[in-house]
This record gives sequence, structure tokens and C-alpha cells, in this order.
Amino acid sequence: MSDREPPRRRVPGPARPERPEGGNAPRRRPGPGARPARRPASPPPASHTPGYSSGARPAGPRSLRLGSPRPRLRMISLALTLVLIAFVVRLLQVQAVDASAYAAKAAQNRYVDYVLAAERGEITDRSGVALATSVDAYTITADPTLFTRKQLKIDDGPEQAAALLAPILGVDQASLVKKLRPANKNLRYVVLANRQTPQVWKQIKDLKSALTTKSGTDPTTVNVLAGVLAVPTTKRVYPNGDLAAGILGWVNADGKGGGGIEQQLNKDLTGKDGKVRYAQSGGLQVPTAGSTETPAVPGSDVELTIDRDIQWAAQNAITEQVKKSKADRGYVIVQDTRTGEILAMANAPGFDPNDLAQANAASLGNAALQDAYEPGSTAKVMTMAAVLQENAATPLTHVVVPNRLHRGDRLFQDDVDHATWNLTLNGVLAKSSNIGTIEAAGQLGKTQPEANQVLYSYLRKFGIGSYSGLNFPGETKGILAPADKWSTSQQYTIPFGQGMSLNALQAASVYSTVANGGVRVEPTLVRGTKGPDGRFTPAATPKKTRVISAKTAKTLAQMLESVVDDEQGTGGKAAIPGYRVAGKTGTANRVDPATGKYKGYTSSFAGFAPADNPRITVYCAIQNATSGSYFGGQICGPIYKQVMEFALKTLQVPPTGAKAANLPVTFTP
Repeated sequence: MSDREPPRRRVPGPARPERPEGGNAPRRRPGPGARPARRPASPPPASHTPGYSSGARPAGPRSLRLGSPRPRLRMISLALTLVLIAFVVRLLQVQAVDASAYAAKAAQNRYVDYVLAAERGEITDRSGVALATSVDAYTITADPTLFTRKQLKIDDGPEQAAALLAPILGVDQASLVKKLRPANKNLRYVVLANRQTPQVWKQIKDLKSALTTKSGTDPTTVNVLAGVLAVPTTKRVYPNGDLAAGILGWVNADGKGGGGIEQQLNKDLTGKDGKVRYAQSGGLQVPTAGSTETPAVPGSDVELTIDRDIQWAAQNAITEQVKKSKADRGYVIVQDTRTGEILAMANAPGFDPNDLAQANAASLGNAALQDAYEPGSTAKVMTMAAVLQENAATPLTHVVVPNRLHRGDRLFQDDVDHATWNLTLNGVLAKSSNIGTIEAAGQLGKTQPEANQVLYSYLRKFGIGSYSGLNFPGETKGILAPADKWSTSQQYTIPFGQGMSLNALQAASVYSTVANGGVRVEPTLVRGTKGPDGRFTPAATPKKTRVISAKTAKTLAQMLESVVDDEQGTGGKAAIPGYRVAGKTGTANRVDPATGKYKGYTSSFAGFAPADNPRITVYCAIQNATSGSYFGGQICGPIYKQVMEFALKTLQVPPTGAKAANLPVTFTP
């Protein structure tokens, strides 16, 4: 069995086709090279096929035919096209049509603009000593959007922040809350406090840092001060406190001059603000986003004619006397007789511009320029100037002064009751006789109206009824009615300083005119300005006007010496040992500003020294002294002496050594 070949397994092949029915053809085994079987023909239609009926099942499987995909593709393509068109239209709207609007909104939310305040120029005295200057400060600001619930996750963020900031800033807590929760929900910038010291900002920064540190370890702690920022700026300070405050004025919360030189020359002092713009996020600057800056241009420095030391002496003297006399107020003017420059202008009581909250409103401003009052007998020098210049009399002219003088509808008298005086014109001025002055003024014209007109013309030349030329805020030009409008009493009272009004500077300028040989030099308070480039620009040359001749001025100076030097003069307390002093006392009925009626007195003294070679004019006035004497010679004479002595020494003005003229005061009939 093992030698036999194993039977071969037959592999089934394809089924043989059946022989056609009724055919006799022999079967052929397919093999190599055999012709493939012919594909059977398609069956005939059912109607032609024998034995086929419609209900019969087909002999083989039937194939399915799918619908065309093209309609669906067209629908999808159309939808995608519409979507793309919508995106393109929106893109065009954003990038082309509304591009600027969207860019502006983006910039508004991302970029912050701050003003760089220009450094305010200094105000100095004539020697360059700072009277008003600026120091570094910070304006405390906030971004209200950083205090919302969305940002802080708490409802009372503004209240918590205000509670922390109020005691540091010295601001009412409720007002801070109102600023931190504004009605305008899009507001990004509010000012919490202006011009705070660096120490204040350091306190806030330290508090912010402490809150940040604590919030890192304590999830319940929220840094409610994250939105508090600071803008570097400057703060105005006055190193000498209340010294010359009436001249300097002050700077308000907006950084603008609120009075005095600060207001008058605000444009020069302010300079030009700059601007900085930078990107911020969460209240912090984004360093990598870049920034733009327009630098600020500093203001110009202003140099005054004031001498700080003389100003101090004048202010100290008048302050003490006002307190001692329990007066309403007082002022002292010191002027260079040759140049018209004001060396001092002191007011009492004054104020400290560093602390306006504590200042008395009635003391703000510059009363020496703003008060209009009747000067009294210090105005008699103008009447005497007119009489001498018009050659109506001489210093030696005899004037009989009765106890009473009836003129118009009034009966006039002198300050003291006396028997008939036999005075020279010089004596009328020395003893300050109202009656003698009325008589002398009557010689200015053939008729009283003519005399009135002549006197009026001289008063105007001396600057009465006109502004001084300083252009100082609030300055009064006084009151002087035209001569043809003078009442019956005014035509007799104006010659001795009642019935018209002026300010302290106008009164001082009258005596400086006499001291300057009869030439009036417009008073000046500013010597010049120094710009940011360091270039000094001097002030305009003051206007000069001749009022009386040099001869008349010299004669008047000699007559004014008699007021101080003669034992019968009223100004003995103003005498300065070693110097020839010219001066005049004044005691006038005072109009009460509150009632418009006469109440109290205006006490004054005016003069210059050395009398024969004048350099300095000093004028003092005290309003409504209620304690002690109210006579000008008694309470203002000593002020004149104290201030004049100090000024002469400060400016190193030596005595002339010449003897006084000693003009006679009386005559023997």
C-alpha cells in the first residue's frame, strides 16, 4: 500500500454549463487554450419570455441605482458662499467703514492721557530771593472702573477705598465714594485730591503694597486701592509765610493765580502744559506698549522791585501797631523816590498763602491798593504845591487863622481848639491847619469855581482819580469828582483831604513826586521776567510826568521839614537823628464801609528822606484805631521812623550833613 501513489484530491472546478435543452452537442472540458464561454444573452422582456408572469420572482438579484449628488453640492456651495459674503461685508465694515470709530474705542479703553503740568515760575525779590516757588507734588487720581464688583468681586469697593483714603488726603469720605462710583459707568479718570505732598503719595503706595502682599496669602483680602494712581505735578509754596502775601497773592486748586502777582502775571508764570499718553492695564502702565510725550514748557520767573528785608521791617512794624491800637487794618508803602520802584507794600492783618483755609476772608487781597479812603491832612501837600506853583503865595506869606471859619453852609475848625493863629504859609502846613489851608486854596482863582478848577487840575496831575499804572488785580483809582460837580462843602474840604478818596500807593506817590523834583514816576512793582531760556526781559520803562517845577518841589520839601523838626510841628515823632526828614501827618474822618457813614478815623503819616537829597518815601496809614491815640502823628509817625531808619541803613543811604532851612512857622503882627 505504501508503494502505491496516494489518490489525488480533485479540486472542484467551475460548474459546467448545462447543455441546451434538446441539444446534442458534446460536452467540452475547458482547458488551456480553450475559448472562453460565450456570455449568455440578456433575457428577453417578460412579455416575450415563455412562462414569465409579472408576479414571478426574478431568477437573480436586482442592482440599486443612487440619485445624482450635484444638487446637494450646489446647495452646500451656495450656503458657504453666503456665509463668506457675510464675513467679508462685516470685515469691510470693521476695517474700512467704521475703522476709526473702533480704533478710537480701543484706544479709549487701552490708552490713558495725562497732562504734564508745567513748572510754575518763581517770584523773587529784587535780589533774587524766592518769595514764591514750586515743589514736587502729586495729584491723586483713580480709575472708577477698577472699583466695580466685576473687577474687585465685592460690592463695597468704593466705600472701603474711601475709608482708607479719607484720613490720608484730608477729604470727606462721602465725596470720595461719589467720585469712585460715578453716574457715568464708562468714566476712567477722576481727581481725588490735587497737589499732595510726596509724603502723602508714599503713604498711599505703602498701603497699596501692604494690601497686595496680604491678598497673596489671604484670599478674603482685596486690594481696593489698586485703581488709585498719581500724576506728578508741582505745588506752590511761599517760603516766607505771610511775608508780602498781599503782593504775591496765591494759587488756587486748579493751579491758577487767585490774587496778586500770581493772578496778574498768571500767563507768564504758568508756562505751557505738556502731555503724556501710554497704554495701561489694570491701572498699571504697560512698558512694552510704548508711549508718547509732549514735554511741558516751564513758566517764566518774575522779579519784583520788593526788597525782602525792607518788606519784613514794614510788615512787622504795621502789624504790631494795628494790634496795639486795636485797629481794623493798616498799610505801609516804601518807594524809591527816583525810580518809582516799590520796595515794600505791607498790610496788616495779612494771611498765609500756604494755608488759605485758616485765612480771614477780609484779609485776603491787597488793602493798600484796594481800599479807597479819605486821606486827610497828608493831601494838603498837593494844595500847597498848587499855591506855590501858581505863585499865589510863598512859604513866608502871612495867614491869619481864626478859631472858626464860615464857608458856604458849614462852619470849619481845626483839630484842636485855639485862639487866632498868626501863621506863615509854612506854619499852616507845619501845624496842619484846615482853616489856613482853605484860605490859601482860595487864592488859586479870582472866584471859588475858578480856584476849584485849578486845584482839581493839580490833583489829577498828582495821579488822584487815576489808576497807578500797576494794573494790579482789584486796585481802586479812588474817587475825585470833576471840579464843576463839587458840592458846596467839597470845594472847601477837598483842599485839606476830605470829600475825595485815594489808596495808599497813590498817597505815597504824591510824596515821591515832590521828592523827585516835581516829576511823577509811575509806580512799578515788577522789575522784569526771566524765561525758560534764562534770558532776562526788563519791565517797560515807567511813564514820567512833570507835575510841579523843581523849585516848587524843593520849597515844599523845606516846608515839610518844619512839620517834623519844628517844635510846633505835628510830626516830631518821625524825626530821625542825623537825617533831615520831610513829612506830613494826617487824621481824617473815616467812612465806615459797612454803613457808608463817618465812624472813626484814618490816621496817617507820609514823608521822605533825606529831605535835601531824597532817596526813600515811606507812607503809613491805620484805619479805625480804637485803643490809645488816633492822631496820625502819634501812631503813624513812629512807624514811619522805624521803617525809614531800617530802609536807609539797608540801602546804605548816608546823611547829607547839611543844615535844615528852618523856615518860620509864625509871624508877629
